[in-house]
Amino acid sequence: MGVTDREQEIIDLLRREPLITPAAIAERLGSSRAAVNVHLSNLGRKGVILGRGYILSERPPVVVVGGANLDIKARSSAAAIAHTSNPGHTSTTPGGVARNIAENLARLGTPTQLIAAVGRDPYGERLLADTRAAGVLLDHVHRGEHPTGSYTAVLDADGELLLAVADMSATDNLRPEHLQSARELIAHAALLVLDGNLPAATTAHLLDLAHSADLRVVLDPVSVPKAARLTPLLSPERPIFALTPNLDELRALTSEDTRAQDTAETEASLSRAAAVLHDRGVRHVWIRLGADGSLLSTRTPGQGAATLHRLAADPAEVQDVTGAGDAMLAAFAYALLAGHAPADAARHGHAAAALTLESTHTVRPDLTERLLAQALRRSPAPAPTAEESTEAR
Repeated sequence: MGVTDREQEIIDLLRREPLITPAAIAERLGSSRAAVNVHLSNLGRKGVILGRGYILSERPPVVVVGGANLDIKARSSAAAIAHTSNPGHTSTTPGGVARNIAENLARLGTPTQLIAAVGRDPYGERLLADTRAAGVLLDHVHRGEHPTGSYTAVLDADGELLLAVADMSATDNLRPEHLQSARELIAHAALLVLDGNLPAATTAHLLDLAHSADLRVVLDPVSVPKAARLTPLLSPERPIFALTPNLDELRALTSEDTRAQDTAETEASLSRAAAVLHDRGVRHVWIRLGADGSLLSTRTPGQGAATLHRLAADPAEVQDVTGAGDAMLAAFAYALLAGHAPADAARHGHAAAALTLESTHTVRPDLTERLLAQALRRSPAPAPTAEESTEAR
């Protein structure tokens, strides 16, 4: 993980005596307390020490950077009628794409650091408290002057999204200089996950840092307008391990028309759109198709043809669609880190999405590795496309 000899000595001491104080470490090493504090700070930035309690991480954390906000969900009690008041109920929960991904990862047992912008207000205090309680590390959250973001969603009686309004001014003002304290942490991350809520300059800065550190990046475009904002940043000089657009975001990223009349035409058009992104340095293009599952297109650097995997959506009795895509990406990242191939990691994603759809929570509070493993036993295996079968022969 790039630690110095002195840092390794401190790690060995902490492993033997987790409750040892900085003063005692300094005495054991014949050093000063000030020097030890500097080493401890550096180990925190590198993700070797988790939080402020000198808890050692046996593996580097995933670093997730992007939106964190409070979700306000209003759900109609019956089929919604436009332009009038509808009886229903509301709830307020922690949200934000990056924050949701981070919480899902933490609940799956993955050490996870969230970097986001949060206001100095009651919404921010609640957001941080709930996220910390879920196991997410928050050492590098930026507390700014802008109010904590909010996402207001109106759902129909069946849980389908009718309308949403996002106030993301805090995230819109998360600039590269706010990430300086996390530079070492990011450079030593197991995986870097970004969401499209970030300003373009901040995303570019993080992609450049990841490239210099030879770090895998997974990027969620989030929405059509934010996907369009990402387009100029995609190039082979800033390689991305995986990009996860839905159909509308894919069109915004590539300008390819992915609408077709039949399944064969649709798959061909998706393959052409994925090829555009492969040419721009994206290795895995995971196209999310909602109830129709997903298509994973993989092109190994130096090879011309892509390999395609078609995945069916896992069956689910939908309670609430909010957060399903975030769980999907989190389980994908979790499985990648566990050593699964990308297609199987995508299958983990579908299983987690189905579990979340069946919950009324944005992040399912009982999500665990065991629950995901149980869901996977019911999950269909990825189906090779005709193109992949031809390549295999």
